[in-house]
Amino acid sequence: MKARIERSCRAILSTNHVCVVNIDPVGRQWMFNWKTCRVIRSRQVCDAIFDVAHNWTIYISGMCVRQDGSEYLKSLEIAPNGMYLARQLTEAIEQYYTQVRDSCNPQHLVAHGWIAIPSSVSLDEAQAAKVFAAAGAWHQVKVAA
Repeated sequence: MKARIERSCRAILSTNHVCVVNIDPVGRQWMFNWKTCRVIRSRQVCDAIFDVAHNWTIYISGMCVRQDGSEYLKSLEIAPNGMYLARQLTEAIEQYYTQVRDSCNPQHLVAHGWIAIPSSVSLDEAQAAKVFAAAGAWHQVKVAA
């Protein structure tokens, strides 16, 4: 029965192209459809992503703005070994998260965050930028240098 529930949860997440987006320094998290960049507010999807362990693909980025106003990402994509619950992700990626944030030019850094997909889906930079923009990452108060 447990295996059937887990398969059902993974099917729901795959069908809805679900990802969890975390943006700092505000420290907020949202669930998005990474294809359409729309917020997901379904209790069923929420339960499927947070109550079952998954193999995750995580896109970690620093959101930066040059002096001329052009936006860019400094990113790293990882796939931690093993199955993790969503609440365990922060611990699993902490060293990579710090590494990406510290590699950004502090004068350009506006925000930093991650997109976690509960499957082996790889995002390209353009798609990741759209998801971060939908989450409001570019409109943060600038991180202190």
